[in-house]
Formats: sequence, C-alpha cells, structure tokens
Amino acid sequence: MKAIAKSLLGLLALSALSAPAFAVGSNAGSTPTAQCEQGYTYDQQTKTCVKSSSMNDEQLTTQGRALALAGYYTEALDTLSYVKSKSDPIALTYLGYANRKLGHVDTGIAYYHRALAIDPTNLDTREYLGEGYVAAGRTDLAVAELTKLEALCGSECDQYEQLELAIAGASEHWQ
Repeated sequence: MKAIAKSLLGLLALSALSAPAFAVGSNAGSTPTAQCEQGYTYDQQTKTCVKSSSMNDEQLTTQGRALALAGYYTEALDTLSYVKSKSDPIALTYLGYANRKLGHVDTGIAYYHRALAIDPTNLDTREYLGEGYVAAGRTDLAVAELTKLEALCGSECDQYEQLELAIAGASEHWQ
C-alpha cells in the first residue's frame, strides 16, 4: 500500500512539472486561453501548455490571436514569435495588435503595413491600423482607413463601426 501511494505521489509531482501553466481562463466564453511560461503555448486539444516550438503555425497563430484578444499581450507576442512563416498576414496583424496595446504604436503600425502588403483586404487589419493611427494622433490617416473599410465592407460592418467609434472618441478628446 505504501509503495502504491509513493508511486502516485511521484506521478503527481511529474505531471505538475510537465504542465507549466500558471493561469487558465476563457476568451469571452468561447476559446479557452491560458497564460503559460515563456516558450510555452496553450494547446487547445490537450488543454495543457506545450513547447511553442512543437506547434505548427496555424496552432500558434490561432492561440496568439486568442491571447491578444483576451488582453494577454505579452503572452501573445511570445506565442506569435514562434510562427515560422514571417509572411502570415494574420500572425502579423496580431503581432501589431499586441504591440499597439502594449503602447508600442509605431511597431504595431509597421506590422499592420506588412500584413496589408500581403492581404490588402483584411478588414481586421484595416480597423486596427486605423486605431493605431488614432493612438498616434493621426486622425487624418485613420479617416483614410475608414474610407477604405467602407469601400470593402460598407458602413455597417463591425470593423467600420469600431474604427468610426475610435475616431469619434479621438475627436471628442481634442475638442
């Protein structure tokens, strides 16, 4: 009996060492997200933190996006840094988003430009670029992005409406 208990304690200790997550949450009730130690990313299939280098670009991009949108910007940057394809417009968009949200507005804008050079019709990237311009005090450039969004999706799509609100908030701030 003591040998079995000792074996179980050993297994529990090993499993604790192999799961470096320090907090698990959810992204607005949808996709689970986790904060993992640097170099690890939450794997939605196994529900554990795994070495980021063991995941493919699609998994890393999906989790990096979820982390960024859930407000875990530093963790999103860590996860997205493992994406091997440096020309993935979604990964570039969320590298920009996380940088901008951390206050690195110019870096964020640069990532958005790289993403749009690959996929100029990406609505989220256009919205985030416009919001970056608002944050940089360049409302004129944000309005230009709003015009591009209107041409792509009309004035009732979510991205148009969100950027319009950001521009209106900036305008109220300056009045």
